[in-house]
Amino acid sequence: EPITGLKQLSICNKLCYAVGGAPYQITGCALGFFLQIYLLDVAQLDPFYASIILFVGRAWDAITDPTIGFLVSRSPWTRIGRMLPWIIFSTPLAVICYFLVWYVPSFEDGKVIWYLVFYCLFQTLQTCFHVPYSALTMFISDEQKERDSATAYRMTVEVLGTVIGTAVQGQIVGMANAPCVPVPGDVMTQGPNSTLQLKNAYMIASGVICAMYVLCAVVLCFGVTERKESLRPRSEPMSFWQGIRLVMGHGPYAKLVIGFLFTSLAFMLLEGNFALFCSSTLGFRNDFQNILLVIMLAATLTIPFWQWFLTRFGKKLAVYIGTSVVIPFLILVVCLKSNLVVTYIVSFMAGASVGAAFLLPWSMLPDVVDDFKVNNQDSQGHEAIFYSFYVFFTKFASGISLGVSTLSLDFAGYVTRGCTQPENVGITLKVLVSAAPIGLLLIGLCILYTYPIDEKRRQDNRKKLQEQRDSESDSDTDSSEPTNVV
Repeated sequence: EPITGLKQLSICNKLCYAVGGAPYQITGCALGFFLQIYLLDVAQLDPFYASIILFVGRAWDAITDPTIGFLVSRSPWTRIGRMLPWIIFSTPLAVICYFLVWYVPSFEDGKVIWYLVFYCLFQTLQTCFHVPYSALTMFISDEQKERDSATAYRMTVEVLGTVIGTAVQGQIVGMANAPCVPVPGDVMTQGPNSTLQLKNAYMIASGVICAMYVLCAVVLCFGVTERKESLRPRSEPMSFWQGIRLVMGHGPYAKLVIGFLFTSLAFMLLEGNFALFCSSTLGFRNDFQNILLVIMLAATLTIPFWQWFLTRFGKKLAVYIGTSVVIPFLILVVCLKSNLVVTYIVSFMAGASVGAAFLLPWSMLPDVVDDFKVNNQDSQGHEAIFYSFYVFFTKFASGISLGVSTLSLDFAGYVTRGCTQPENVGITLKVLVSAAPIGLLLIGLCILYTYPIDEKRRQDNRKKLQEQRDSESDSDTDSSEPTNVV
């Protein structure tokens, strides 16, 4: 039951809040699924340089998260809030940089620097949007159920954003098949204008995504009211290393982050290599964009189920079931001969797991922040740090995973734009989309088994926080009215 006296969020509020999560996923999905294959086959970069761009870009993105988190936590309150100004001012610059990531410059010598600079700039500006947006969860309501409900709306829209990102990028680019370079025995079927058509297709797709980014930011800023934080004064700002000691010193947070670090890595490896696996190993060069679309549609459709499941059976059980359901299907896809129907089935089940992987970390993070507040009443105002460090750890690890993936393909002898690939490339891709993700998922589940916040502790924290808010309100207004806690 909700605690009385707290403002309930309307469906419109929740939807407008949820729409703000779409730009991060639309752009992230397009970059995650297509940037590797774009750098290799369209920009025609050497796999080594492509791996450098992917790793440095993700690592830089990770480093900016805690930096922006600290800057956000030190930001003064404005008429429209503390988080929303960051979102408003970063949006126009972010869309310009995103568009230039998908543009092939006419010069050759500085091409690597071009992609590295604009990829890093976009990641920085995207962080200026996403860290304040993530922390905004704590400022739209004091009520746990309202935040959980808003998070479920957000995750549904975010996964829908990945569907849109996959559909826009995949279908527009899919209309211009990537020209391949024949090796002895291959037949060249693409016309001379194929490369130009493909470049134009990527630019059209990026323009459409940029327009969506701006539209979602406008809906968020006009549809959400940021609540002023607690009456209790915020603690003094702290340094980067103080922040690490603060958040990682809180046991539940450390276990949650490290556990989801491994499960996120698994899905990032799958995401980063599945397009190449489908086109190079399975031979579905003309179908891979539809296979990716099935993954994201399945994730969108299963989010409401996982929200119901965690409400009914608890968040920990939802983690175990949601994360492990994909494992037998990842084994199946590499053991059977190339089969389009089996690949679509595997894609759907992978999507169901992706849905759980999207929803559960963001649903559980507010519980950890509440637990910290209950146990550290003298240390307040650090919400942005908790959120930024979670994003930092997952992004840094994903940079390593993407860099390692592309370097592995380089060592295996990947042929840029090759119509066929050496046998070692197929074996490497099977490891990257099956064996490695399964191992990472199992490690993550073992760590999450020790996560201590169950439903009972969550409800206890909820009541204690409400008692704190009531006592603050009473002392501030000198009111003698009794608190009403259900």
